[in-house]
Amino acid sequence: MNTETVLTAMLPEHLLLLGILLLLVLEIGSRRERDLLPVTLVIVFAAAFAAARLYLGDYAGAPFPGQFSVDPAAALAKAVVLGLSIPVVLIAGGEFSGPRFSILLLSSLYGACLLFSSDSFLTLFLGIELMSLPVYALVLLAMGRPESVEGALKYLVLGGAGTATLLLGISFTFGATGSFELAAFAEAVASGDTLARAAVVLVLLAFYLKAAVVPFHGWAPDAYEAASVPVTAYMATVIKAAVLLAAVRLFAGVTVPASLVGLIAALPLVSMVWGNLTAMRQESFRRMIAYSSIAHAGYLFFAFLGAEPGRYEAVIFYLIAYGLMNLLAFVCLPTGNDATRDRLDNLKGLFHRSPYAALLIAAAMLSLAGIPPFPGFVAKFLIFRNVIDAGYTGWAVAGLIGSYLGIYFYLRVIQYMFMSAGEEAAEAPPRAMVFAASLCCLLPVVLLTVFPGWLIDRL
Repeated sequence: MNTETVLTAMLPEHLLLLGILLLLVLEIGSRRERDLLPVTLVIVFAAAFAAARLYLGDYAGAPFPGQFSVDPAAALAKAVVLGLSIPVVLIAGGEFSGPRFSILLLSSLYGACLLFSSDSFLTLFLGIELMSLPVYALVLLAMGRPESVEGALKYLVLGGAGTATLLLGISFTFGATGSFELAAFAEAVASGDTLARAAVVLVLLAFYLKAAVVPFHGWAPDAYEAASVPVTAYMATVIKAAVLLAAVRLFAGVTVPASLVGLIAALPLVSMVWGNLTAMRQESFRRMIAYSSIAHAGYLFFAFLGAEPGRYEAVIFYLIAYGLMNLLAFVCLPTGNDATRDRLDNLKGLFHRSPYAALLIAAAMLSLAGIPPFPGFVAKFLIFRNVIDAGYTGWAVAGLIGSYLGIYFYLRVIQYMFMSAGEEAAEAPPRAMVFAASLCCLLPVVLLTVFPGWLIDRL
């Protein structure tokens, strides 16, 4: 084992781990409660910068051959997830006190980074659990609201079911192939053996559970609603992105056989339709975004029908656009009581009280709906182009119809903000951190809207 390779290849992980230790030391050594979010922000930014440098430098290395390796694709995935976490930290100011939020967030990000460099099911499982376990506790930090306990328990049960399914799938994969390497999954997909097919189905269903694809979405909306706004933003963007990027790594070298097309296409299609239809009935913005994320998970898994190069390009672009727009909407929500600040009724007349926030939320809604020229349109175009290029035109048409069912509830948010009369309550001026978070999302969104080809050419 080369020490230099370990230090370089795992630099983002080392920075996160050192950050966790630093926060613990600061907490233990302080006689009073301190605001550690500025330190957390520096740590996440440093880790994101390190991952971006590895990607731009086309770095490749395997500090632990067969278990952990880094290539440009893995480095880019880490940079994307860590970059999306920066606005989450910024909007957490004032929501949380003490080190608990910061330490749990960094621990979850550490697990996500392990996921993207996994070369074996053992490392993959370790990364998923290290990423997921802190999130259950993060839901509990929802400002002491009683429903946070119920939400955390439901999310724990849902995550535990996904973990059990994944472990069973890994066991079957090992039984069918005799290997724990991720490459064994491609071997199992190509095999006609009954045990191998069962292994593939179980592993795929585990990822459906983790991504909350219908009918495995269960209590995910309850957990989203029970969590505080920053934690919901983290779950809807960073966790969703990590699961999908891990699935992309798992499917490396996999050509989807005809026998598996139904499973990969049918459930995501149902997820699109059900998520969009159910979101129409919600009166809570967090709960609406929960069902929206269920629909978007369906779009993302549709990409796996296509060939590998187009699959990676479509998923990474979609996650960047989707994550930025979701964060932009959460950042601009009205301030106030955490339990009620995201009620859609509170958005009525927002344009007259805070035009900046209303315009940014409107842009986010239009992009999530897939309306051009926003990046959400380009993201959906890449997904369905990939499906059509693979020869599944019928599935692509069905997916397009299902995707535009969601336009109604996105436009309803805009109608509330611009065309409805709201209470003439004084809107609290945006805090510096919130304004900075909105700029962190807005500037990349503008670049993606004007120059989408620049990013696509570099994927």
